[in-house]
Amino acid sequence: MEKITSYKSLWSLPVIVAALGYFVDIYDLLLFGIVRVPSLQGLGFVESEITHVGTIIVNWQMGGLLLGGILWGILGDKKGRLSVLFGSIVMYSLANILCGFLPYFPKDKEMLTLVYVTLRFIAGIGLAGELGAGITLVSEVLPKELRALGTSLVAGIGLSGAVIANLTVKLTEGWNIAYFVGGGMGIGLLLLRIGVLESGIFKETKKLEVSRGNFLMLFTNWKRFWRYLRCIGIGLPTWFCIGILAMFGNVFGEVLGIHGGINPGDAIMWGYIGISTGDIFSGVLSHWLKSRRKSILWMMSFTLISVIWILSGTIHSAEMYYIMCCWFGFGTGYWAMFVTIGAEQFGTNIRSTAATTIPNMVRGTVILMTIGFESLMESGLSALAAAGIVGFLAFAIGIYSTWSIPETHGRNLDFVEE
Repeated sequence: MEKITSYKSLWSLPVIVAALGYFVDIYDLLLFGIVRVPSLQGLGFVESEITHVGTIIVNWQMGGLLLGGILWGILGDKKGRLSVLFGSIVMYSLANILCGFLPYFPKDKEMLTLVYVTLRFIAGIGLAGELGAGITLVSEVLPKELRALGTSLVAGIGLSGAVIANLTVKLTEGWNIAYFVGGGMGIGLLLLRIGVLESGIFKETKKLEVSRGNFLMLFTNWKRFWRYLRCIGIGLPTWFCIGILAMFGNVFGEVLGIHGGINPGDAIMWGYIGISTGDIFSGVLSHWLKSRRKSILWMMSFTLISVIWILSGTIHSAEMYYIMCCWFGFGTGYWAMFVTIGAEQFGTNIRSTAATTIPNMVRGTVILMTIGFESLMESGLSALAAAGIVGFLAFAIGIYSTWSIPETHGRNLDFVEE
């Protein structure tokens, strides 16, 4: 009877609110990738300009995530997990609402590029705080036996936001309406968060005379820094799949000779259908195997099969490409386990800093991946060959990092870093 009752904590208010917060976060994070082509077309950019301008905007958004990850992570350890959950959502919700007004700006390409870049950069800063703070809070309020299930539940529900984003774009008359919807959902979430309580572990840590939210602590000790780097490395394959194979699906559709091409929005949607189910599965798998590392290695291996299949050049239909997106999405559904590992590896006084910066460092590597991908194509390689080189590096680092990092299943989180 006691074991059955304990599972009720998986449906507690902090878990539900963290899941809904991550839902809105993912909706807004992926929205530009979904509306990249129609929004730039609607703003007057021609076909030859869309890939270049779109890449610039994506990179600035990811740069915002990098900066925001550091800022919100430090704030989460100094002021509390809830301060981040409130502050970050206000920032990215307002930025998204302003993106909805872009069609009403004068049709000056340079000015529109600058405004779009600025708004997505601000949105990126705001979006950086949601996941790390949510996972940290859930990890600290749930029993250690249920952490894998709880964080997977947050990610499984949250990641479906990408699916809803794509459907919103399809069902509304204009791409800018989807920005208004995302911003509105974010503001509505603030009301839900009023009743959420701060982590008890964090409250106890505030009584101790230890340095909290010191980002530099991640770099001043070699063993701690090496742990931090490997936490980042685990997540690289996830954003290679979404940031390259899905977001640039139109490029691969052309190279593969797919009739009618590939819609990046649909590729992202099918990828996230897979991810949302894969995240729940990875939590159950980790719970069953009693190992974070083993579950991630199994999922990563499963993902690699679909990536090799795509890059082999043997896919010639849009339907098959979307199936592959769903396949690698399910495989990269270890995202929740990856972020949970980041929270479990470090003490309470820098846990939010680590858990918030780690996923955003991974998102930030999309800048390097897209630059590398474009540079390799400009050097004469095909899109498949260029993606193959970038993908090989991402998976090699990911597999090594997962294999070599300390296991954290069942670890007591009531400790601090000296």
